Amino acid sequence: METLTFRAVQDGERIDRYLSGCLEDLSRSYIQKLVKDGNIRVDGRIVKANYKLSAGEEICVLVPEPEVPDIRPENIPLDILYEDDDILVVNKPKGMVVHPAPGHYEHTLVNAIMYHCGDQLSGINGVMRPGIVHRIDMDTTGSLLICKNDQAHRILAEQLKEHSITRRYHAIVHGNLKDDHGTINAAIGRHPTDRKKMSTKAPNARSAVTHYSVLERFGDYTYIECELETGRTHQIRVHMSSIGHPILGDPVYGPARCPYKLQGQTLHAKILGITHPSTGAYMEFDAPLPEYFVKLLDVLRKK
Repeated sequence: METLTFRAVQDGERIDRYLSGCLEDLSRSYIQKLVKDGNIRVDGRIVKANYKLSAGEEICVLVPEPEVPDIRPENIPLDILYEDDDILVVNKPKGMVVHPAPGHYEHTLVNAIMYHCGDQLSGINGVMRPGIVHRIDMDTTGSLLICKNDQAHRILAEQLKEHSITRRYHAIVHGNLKDDHGTINAAIGRHPTDRKKMSTKAPNARSAVTHYSVLERFGDYTYIECELETGRTHQIRVHMSSIGHPILGDPVYGPARCPYKLQGQTLHAKILGITHPSTGAYMEFDAPLPEYFVKLLDVLRKK
């Protein structure tokens, strides 16, 4: 049984809604079941799913050991950028979730790599996330690193922790950026009122740094490269929105209406650089821009 503790930051939010934002891997219906079963308490009291929190109340969540689901290998084609006995680097397509979560056990990248790699995957993150060192959003495309053994996973997880992995993204943002280069140094945490979002104005935020460079200007839009110094949830999306230049197509941090028919944000993890866990050599992998991104750039150039 895992115990998780949270503290409410505002009055009036339903506990199931609040926790569904805090616990991204748990569905709201599962959280409501935990409430019903008496596994969620507020200041030591058993409450109902519609209980409205008061700021400062302590929420204790008891999460039972999960029944291990049967995560099935699926023959889903992978765009492989590099592979050896230690690592696999793939170019993730748009619309693909990286790993299974309750209620969503099929058609993920994990299902695909289990088919491709068989039993050659790191087991550090358990059956739900075998081989996964980091992740990118469902509608973000590009380079993703997978580890085939525990030693490689430990070494690369440490590189990620030390911020020594190179991660450069390409994006199209709203507006014309004033400077050709810039750094956004703004801590990121869970949004104080919308638990599905992250924010630079959140309590208990963690440091986050993004460096950006302009690649091309289109007047109303700008094509940029962003390099991550840290790796917070939605970091580039939140940071660019915080300076008034949200990513084109972003349904969460951008304008409600998008002038182009897009499936989520125009954000692509283009360059991934690591020190190889066995050889010690520095390696970089370049994921080509997806077709939709290239076509959109052509449209903007013609305008």
